[in-house]
Amino acid sequence: MSAKKLLILPGDGIGPEVMREVARVTAWLSRKRGITFDVSEDLVGGASLAEYGTPIREEVIQKAREADAVLFGSVGDPKWNSVGFDKRPELAILKLRQELGLFANLRPAKVFDALVDASTLKPEVVKGLDIMIVRESTGGIYFGDPRGIETLPNGEKRGINTEVYATHEIERVGRVAFEMARKRQNSVCSVEKHNVMESGLLWKEVITDLHAREYSDVTLTHMLADNCAMQLVRNPRQFDVIVTGNLFGDILSDLASMLTGSLGMLPSATLGAKKSDGRMPALYEPIHGSAPDIAGKGIANPIAQILSLAMLLRYSFDLETEATMIENAVSAVLATGLRTADIMSEGKARVGTDVMGEAIVRELDKLAD
Repeated sequence: MSAKKLLILPGDGIGPEVMREVARVTAWLSRKRGITFDVSEDLVGGASLAEYGTPIREEVIQKAREADAVLFGSVGDPKWNSVGFDKRPELAILKLRQELGLFANLRPAKVFDALVDASTLKPEVVKGLDIMIVRESTGGIYFGDPRGIETLPNGEKRGINTEVYATHEIERVGRVAFEMARKRQNSVCSVEKHNVMESGLLWKEVITDLHAREYSDVTLTHMLADNCAMQLVRNPRQFDVIVTGNLFGDILSDLASMLTGSLGMLPSATLGAKKSDGRMPALYEPIHGSAPDIAGKGIANPIAQILSLAMLLRYSFDLETEATMIENAVSAVLATGLRTADIMSEGKARVGTDVMGEAIVRELDKLAD
């Protein structure tokens, strides 16, 4: 099997620590499954800002274009809070999404049986939870114009951001959601605020029309974003696939993540359109932040980063068997009672980042035998 070109961008804070545990898993894939990677690594975020004066260089963006997939860590650190908006570490991920055309962000919220008690919700509410949130990620209020901060004639300042969506942007992310639903429970809930936002009204109209034309076999419902937030806490298992815009997707996916017990548990994928050569630009990352307060202490949870690798295998390389093996290994480790600090509960064994990574590889060995 030819080597797959993989760009690794560890980022800041705990990013390099959890990415080291991914290296254990890729080494296992090479050793036990014959899956090899042509790996390159570079700096982004605060690490790049410190070294090069910019959160991401054009050379890194070009490397990402040439890679078969990008595995991203986390960026950000309070020490960069005083720099201008165009220098913020978080700009690295926004530029990658925009430059690579990564318009569909997939954020699963799945509760492992062993972690039902880790959720702040009652076990009977979250047991068996398995939601996929499909978030549009290159449009909406994060990228719309006009934007900025202006000074009015009276000296008062005004901040401006614009929510903008075109038909084609809504259709392409809608297709991803409907196709995803066909492989799951065949149900899509489209979320917006059509009652107060014209962009939301267009979103609802386009999704409804797309459903009628191409996906009438899939169950489609609509929900206002504020009601969706309430329903995620009240009865989250009613959802299969949720499709929504950039801002609401950002908020709702973080809310959904805490239903599972920890941000440290959840991966994500951001996909673009397939090119003429069949390659699909894609970036995979945990949804947690860089957690600078615990960086270097060896206590970070590496599971979200490892599960991001599983998503990479599934969506970029069609390696469903290996992706499932990694997910099953994580589930098996959690069933033994091992816990990092963020998911620790009474009676369980607290371990650090490296021990959790080692344990997952040991379970992979068992699954491979």
